[in-house]
Amino acid sequence: MSLRPPSRFSGNSASEMLFDALGHEILAEKAAALGRAGERAEKAIARLRAHAGDEPGRVKLLKEAADAVYAWFIQRELCGFRRHDAVIRDLEIPREVLVRLGAG
Repeated sequence: MSLRPPSRFSGNSASEMLFDALGHEILAEKAAALGRAGERAEKAIARLRAHAGDEPGRVKLLKEAADAVYAWFIQRELCGFRRHDAVIRDLEIPREVLVRLGAG
């Protein structure tokens, strides 16, 4: 059995096809990393909201949430998303988290 590249690659060299495959792989990894960062941020915010304990524990959760949201924003920017207004609104990211990022 032999494999042939799709017809859209018929005029391209083998190196161009490999570069295109690599580009798709990079995009897929960026998307997966963005999803993981978003999940971490959501979970950290949920833990912060659910906390009903002592103040030192809340400060720790606030720092974790700010770190997770910051990492998510960086990953979003690496993927080309420059505006974060919609995700801030949709996730209802607390103002105290945004203040720690310098965005409040």
